[in-house]
Amino acid sequence: MISTQVVDTALGQPAERLPVVLDRFHTEHGWQQVGHGLTDGNGEIPDFGEPPAAAIYRLTYDVEAYFPEAFYPTISVTFQVRDAGEHHHLPLLISRHGYSTYKAV
Repeated sequence: MISTQVVDTALGQPAERLPVVLDRFHTEHGWQQVGHGLTDGNGEIPDFGEPPAAAIYRLTYDVEAYFPEAFYPTISVTFQVRDAGEHHHLPLLISRHGYSTYKAV
């Protein structure tokens, strides 16, 4: 499973209603969208609807929809799923002028 959570570090609270797209890379076809959603009241998208396979994925966050004056209007995080049975939770910490991400264990 692939999930994400976005936290507004300036306000110290979840970033609600932030659009996120999940893409999967296919060698022959390039990037293809496999899921999307809006973060909920906890800043989370708990599931994108498609079980992951061993592949390269990209989460693209529409930060400008949340912070209209954002320095980084979109943030893309590319990562590799090696074990499809493992839960891949990627938190994103944002502010108007910066961001940080990691894989939660």
